[in-house]
Amino acid sequence: MISLHDIHKSFAHLEVLKGVNLEIQPREVVSIVGPSGAGKTTLLQIMGTLLKPDAGSLEIAGENVLALSGNKLARFRCRHIGFVFQFHQLLPEFTALENVIIPALIDHTPKSKAVARAKELLDFLGLADRADHKPSQLSGGEKQRVAVARALMNTPDVILADEPSGSLDTAHKEELHKLFFRLRDEFNQTLVIATHDEQPPTPTNRTIHLLDGKRVEPEQNLSSDPTSTSTILQ
Repeated sequence: MISLHDIHKSFAHLEVLKGVNLEIQPREVVSIVGPSGAGKTTLLQIMGTLLKPDAGSLEIAGENVLALSGNKLARFRCRHIGFVFQFHQLLPEFTALENVIIPALIDHTPKSKAVARAKELLDFLGLADRADHKPSQLSGGEKQRVAVARALMNTPDVILADEPSGSLDTAHKEELHKLFFRLRDEFNQTLVIATHDEQPPTPTNRTIHLLDGKRVEPEQNLSSDPTSTSTILQ
């Protein structure tokens, strides 16, 4: 599904990623855990084709995405990758429904088909009665579910979520993490979640630990737990 090999990335004289290797399989829910400055967001942006690495290789769904550029890269990103951000990034002047259909319209999907798909997603996420509400009229948890619906709009191969529950209270955080597993089970969705939370409300299939731009072994108190889903990193 996703294969990264020997990924390096620097900004000026600061080396942010230092030879990261990672394989993500279909239908996995994988968390990338680390403190602020560990390189999580940069790695997610490279996986999402928003940044190019200085060195290394990246394949998504069998496509060498580093060989794509311009319109071809934008088209691939729109069709194959969904994004969920910490602060949802909804357009305030648009309704929930209008926000959700944006990726489909960018991909030139007929509006009637896009609206029908968006309504199905909002209904699945328990937001059918909020479709005509603007973001200012929604709770924090509702805004994030609208963002999830938008990420699902083009039936992507993978959803990349950057601190998606960082702005939510405990109850909504747990609800969002459970939703990610529903997406895997009901949509066969692959998800990669970047977070600083060592112990998310719902454990993911694998936990990748990142520190100072490198994959590292989990702390002893995690790796010694036989029920832990943490993975020792290469």
